[in-house]
Amino acid sequence: MTLSTEELNRYSRHLLMDEFGAEAQLKLKASKVLVIGAGGLGCPCLLYLAAAGVGFIGIADDDVVSLSNLQRQVLFNTEDVGKPKAETAKAHLLKKNPHIQIQTHSRITRDNVLDIIANYDLVIDGSDNFSTRYLLNDACVITGKPYIHGALFKFEGQVSTFNYQNGPTYRCLYPEAPAAGEVPACGVAGVLGVLPGIIGTWQATEAIKVLTGTGEPLNGKLLVLNLLTNSFDILRFKASPVNQRITELGFYDDVCEPESLSIDFDTLNKWLETEDIQLIDVREEYEFERYNIGGINLPFSELADEPALPSDKKTVVVCETGARSLKAVNMLKNKFPHLQIFNLKGGLQATI
Repeated sequence: MTLSTEELNRYSRHLLMDEFGAEAQLKLKASKVLVIGAGGLGCPCLLYLAAAGVGFIGIADDDVVSLSNLQRQVLFNTEDVGKPKAETAKAHLLKKNPHIQIQTHSRITRDNVLDIIANYDLVIDGSDNFSTRYLLNDACVITGKPYIHGALFKFEGQVSTFNYQNGPTYRCLYPEAPAAGEVPACGVAGVLGVLPGIIGTWQATEAIKVLTGTGEPLNGKLLVLNLLTNSFDILRFKASPVNQRITELGFYDDVCEPESLSIDFDTLNKWLETEDIQLIDVREEYEFERYNIGGINLPFSELADEPALPSDKKTVVVCETGARSLKAVNMLKNKFPHLQIFNLKGGLQATI
């Protein structure tokens, strides 16, 4: 394998570095990388992998571009709204670098993950849920593939490289997923738009280092970045042998908001029109006074001390984003298992 004259010019800034050079560039050209998710993390990661000259890139995403994506998903433009993310990303990336190959996958599942990732050298996780992270981790352990992790929450991001040179896995850092209700419902916590750009680019950097043998990857290290406070930490953790000996996939439940406990705003409106239900707002009193959609105000801080319901009617619990109300629903379901209690998915922000 060689670099063409056009490629020599395209990658000239790489070739000038003694620490990188033609040998590393040829390794990138021969590499195959699978990126899970063409979202906030996946978009910047894909851009830099393509620009760097990774020879074969897989993109797994079955979603379509929405207007709210454009605040952080920098591969897409306004005219892309409604188009499939994977195929749209592929088209843009091939314009960026026609010397690479790209294959799209609609969705990674327990049934196909082992067959798909067997064709790649490493996996980059741009997903936004715990079930996918544990699935990818276990599949990478079984197949012996490095797994580059990224995660976001509001102003904070994390990056680490797992399963590299007999190093720790994702389960060595996070042995078990949090219980349902312990994390905000996916998509409602929010994120500063530039944060995925930083973390996704860092994931691409880790991939380039692993593929070329350049520098020191975040093996056994978790990088934590907080843009709000400008804090930057690297936490070290060790491998657990039991987590390095996974031989078969388990079963993976998403710990974001369970569908059985959630309803959307349209459903709430129909219930209010046709049924006698009770609506409970668990925000603080000052939040309720500022804006509400009716119902009873029972602040979560008070509800947590002594869960109680004014009546046994079908109940819908609301808050600003759906996070506090989901916790309240789980709390109330434990105390009143016979009652019908639901969370307003997305909270009051979903009503705007």
